[in-house]
Amino acid sequence: MTAARVRAWLLRAWVALVFGFLLLPVVVVVLASLSRTSYLTVPPRGVTFRWYAVVLRDPEYVNAIGFSLALAGVATLCSLVAGVAASYALIRWRVSGGALVSALLNAPLIFPGVVVGVALLQFYALVRFNGTFAGLALAHMVITVPYVVRAVMASLQGIDPEIESAARVLGASGPVAFFAVTLPLARPGIAAGALFSFIVSFDNVPVSIFLLGAGQMTLPVKIFTAIEYGVDPSIAAISTMLIVATGLGLAAAERWIGFHRFV
Repeated sequence: MTAARVRAWLLRAWVALVFGFLLLPVVVVVLASLSRTSYLTVPPRGVTFRWYAVVLRDPEYVNAIGFSLALAGVATLCSLVAGVAASYALIRWRVSGGALVSALLNAPLIFPGVVVGVALLQFYALVRFNGTFAGLALAHMVITVPYVVRAVMASLQGIDPEIESAARVLGASGPVAFFAVTLPLARPGIAAGALFSFIVSFDNVPVSIFLLGAGQMTLPVKIFTAIEYGVDPSIAAISTMLIVATGLGLAAAERWIGFHRFV
């Protein structure tokens, strides 16, 4: 065996060890969700899926799932509208102070979520906007817009602007050229931004926990608060469901969109 082949095998073994180390917590959570005991134990003592049934029959979890889906959907839609418009202006029109605007749009990626949550809580308290669904959706829009902007800007940079110009020369108005030509070409970046926005909004805890009103509860916050009263396999079960759903969504997006090109 040549030295080059030995190095290749050693590199593969190292990569496998790194991936195994990163995936070990996920494996532990999945195994814990299958235990027959009423407390977390790994390896599981027996195998059962009853904890998944417990979660799906619990009205608090079901309501939290529905609320999180609605919130993530609204936040993603708003982020798409604002992010696509901002990206188009920054790429196509080269607006004055574009670098500053781009930095401001991406600022939520830099600041810790707790800082953003506390700041929005104080601001909402001043304008009497706290505890509302609209305020929570707007907060989630703030933290998800950067993902749309980054993905759509990367997509627009790969589109020849002369294609849109040709559409205008052939008689299309500005809006028609944008919606009929540019927007379809930027669809991969838009889809990637929408996917990341939805996942970030759905999984968010630091911002949501400060802004939830009475009767409002997102699934991640529900899990966070449930842990304070003890950890049982139902927590591992709902966590496993989230891991599987997120993994399937990312795999489907990578297969059909190739979103790695836009992040």
